[in-house]
This record gives sequence, C-alpha cells and structure tokens, in this order.
Amino acid sequence: MNPTIDNSIRFSNHTMDKATKAKVTLENYYSNLIAQHGERKQRLAKLEASLKDEALTESQRQEKRAQHAQKETEFLRLKRSRLGVEDFEALKVIGRGAFGEVRLVQKKDTGHVYAMKVLRKADMLEKEQVAHVRAERDVLVEADHQWVVKMYYSFQDHVNLYLIMEFLPGGDMMTLLMKKDTLTEECTQFYIAETALAIDSIHKLGFIHRDIKPDNLLLDARGHLKLSDFGLCTGLKKSHRTDFYRDLSQAKPSDFIGTCASPMDSKRRAESWKRNRRALAYSTVGTPDYISPEVFLQTGYGAACDYWSLGVIMYEMLMGFPPFCSDNPQDTYRKVMNWRETLVFPPETPITEEARDTIVRFCCEAERRLGSQKGIEELKNVPFFKGVDWEHIRERPAAIPVDVRSIDDTSNFDDFPDVALEIPSAPCPQDGEVLKDWVFINYTFKRFEGLTQRGTPTHK
Repeated sequence: MNPTIDNSIRFSNHTMDKATKAKVTLENYYSNLIAQHGERKQRLAKLEASLKDEALTESQRQEKRAQHAQKETEFLRLKRSRLGVEDFEALKVIGRGAFGEVRLVQKKDTGHVYAMKVLRKADMLEKEQVAHVRAERDVLVEADHQWVVKMYYSFQDHVNLYLIMEFLPGGDMMTLLMKKDTLTEECTQFYIAETALAIDSIHKLGFIHRDIKPDNLLLDARGHLKLSDFGLCTGLKKSHRTDFYRDLSQAKPSDFIGTCASPMDSKRRAESWKRNRRALAYSTVGTPDYISPEVFLQTGYGAACDYWSLGVIMYEMLMGFPPFCSDNPQDTYRKVMNWRETLVFPPETPITEEARDTIVRFCCEAERRLGSQKGIEELKNVPFFKGVDWEHIRERPAAIPVDVRSIDDTSNFDDFPDVALEIPSAPCPQDGEVLKDWVFINYTFKRFEGLTQRGTPTHK
C-alpha cells in the first residue's frame, strides 16, 4: 500500500513567532557586522584625509594613527558592554509624550549630560507605533549632522525603549512663541530658513518628518535650531492622525467643507490658542494644526508635506496663532481640508506682501508647493528670504539669544511635578511569561564618539 502523504504542515503561532525571531536575529547580526566594517573604514579614511591636510611630521602622523587604533579597540570593547538605566542618574523631568517621558540625565562614569527619552513598549504596540519607533531610531542613527538632534545611545529592556540624546538647553520653539506672542519678520526669516535647511537635510537622507511643528524644533545653547521627534512622541496614530480621523473611508463630502466654528478676531483666536496650546502639546491627542491635507487624506504624499507645515509655522510666528486653529480638533481638521477658503490674513495684524506670498506658496496644493521640486534651492530665490546666508547661517548669531547658565540648565523647560524623577526600570519577567517584543530587535545603538569621549564625573 502507498499511503497518501500530507505535505501540508501546520505550525503553531508560537513556532512561527520563534522562527521569525531567529530569522530576524541572524539577518541583523550579519548586516550589523557588514555595516560596522564599513563605518570603521570610513573613520579611517576620514583620519587619513585629515593627516594629509595638516603640516605634520611622519612620527606625529603615526602617533595619531596609534591613538585612532586605540579608540577603535576601546569602542569594540565598550560596544560589548551592556548599557542600562543604572548607568544614568536622573536630574529632572523635562518633557512628556503619549508613550513616555524625557528626563535630563547624567552618565555616571563620564559625567556627561543627556536627554533620556523613555518609551513604553506596550503602549507603542497597542497604538501601532512600531514602524514609527523604527523610523525615529533609524533617522537618528543616520542623520549625524548639525540639523538633527544627535542620538548617542539606544537600548531596551522588556518593558521600555530608551533613547539617550544630546541635551539642547534652549528649549523648544513652542515655548519661545508662547513667551514672545509674535516674532518680527527678521526673526521669522531666520527661524524659517533654519527649519527649511533642517527639513532639506532629512529629505536628502530619504526621510519625511510628517510632524513638523514648533514643539519639535529644539534650540541649542546658541539659539540655533535642530529637528527632533521623528514620528514617535507626537501622540498620533499609525497614519499620523488623531483618533477622530483614524478611518476616513467613511468620510462624506460634507466632512471636508462643513461649517467651521464662528469666526473670531485675531486677538480672541490668539488668546484661545495660547490657553489650550500647552495642554495639547502634552496630550495623547496632539494637535492637527500643522498637518498637511494630503497626509490627512492618506491618498499618497511626499516630502512636500513638510513644507506645508513650515508655512503654518511661519503664519503662527507672525500672527501669534496658526491659520487653521479652532476650539476643537474636528473644526481644525475641516479648516485644513478647506484651506482655499480658510487661509486668511487678519487685517489687524499687517505683514509684508513678501511674507504673505511666501506663506501662500507653502500652504497650497502639494504639486506646486514651494520646496516640493528642488527643496531648499527653490527658497533661495524667494524675495522674503533675501539676505539669508544659507551657507553660514548656523555660524552667525541666532535671531534671539538663548540664556543658558550651565550644561544642565533647564530654565527653558516646563516643570512636570506629577511625573516621578526616578527612571522607570523594568521588573524581572515572571516565570513562563511570553515576551512578544521581538519587533524591537536591533534597537540597541552606540555612537562612536559617544563611547570614546571622556569627561570628569560631576555628580550632583
């Protein structure tokens, strides 16, 4: 007899989960080895290039090569060491988001001060934020330049993800705008130009921010801008929309034009905006004021969506409130979708024709939006930006000086008395507990200069 052989083999979900984890682990292990080899070659090439430019003797060159080799050896040793919460001392809570908090911390062995972002895995899995977690980590690893906040380390336990980033003591643009009410056109030109350069730099890496807003524009000790929060702590869902807009498949034409809230004059709108602004920044809902129509629609969008946000911020800097602000997110959403009628300029707050024209060119259809075709090159010919030194803007004094008294000065940040100072470390897993967090595999990162620089501990 020839019994029929059943070739269809069914595996349990547990087995499939294990197999997937093993596959991802192996692929990541070998891809990391290749990437590390390439990075090491790049660092050596950079060293050799610098040696050619300097008037050094051969013995001095050999000494520098030996120092570099020692650093590489130390880097390999330190990369193998396990970094954890216990290696940092919390100094102050300086931020709060939908999935965790940001603390000013000090690394115990070097005394260096950082901003530590703690993100709860369970919340991110529940809110479908895994892809955004990966995007944030990847862009922070790749974008090692002056326009993006620098990440030095990332690690995890079975409860949280931890990002250790440079601390920018100047606070954020939201806080600055709330202090100043409005900015002059000269100051606005400076900050919009720097933000445009930052946006252009991440676009060249192949990333789209999609959540450019004043909260995510951080200021360094000299008052210059850096981009942060790449789709992670915004409190928005998978599609970067609030709960109210998660499913637009049922949307009716009336949803996009609808009746907006009764019109208010610019003074009342500014007062209403400032009254609600800080609460929106720290809520799990967030604010849809800066999001472009095409991102809301999810019908396909590109890098141009970041330039829409830039136009909204420019309007807010000059007027004291964004163009589509309302008392509730639903009305804001309707105004954004009906921007041709709702983008108006109140006569009681006059601005120049150049400024008005620039905002209108940012807040328009994606295909003809300023910056959508050639990025920063398009802005250089715009009259509003006349006189901007695009090549050296970061070396020049900032439009508004920042008052920073020390490396751990947090005076430009809000207080969060309801958040515990101690860093939440993970409890030990229970026996038999199944941990399904392999989607966060390969999250750990250590930057070369972060591990090889040395300082003197300055414990408080």
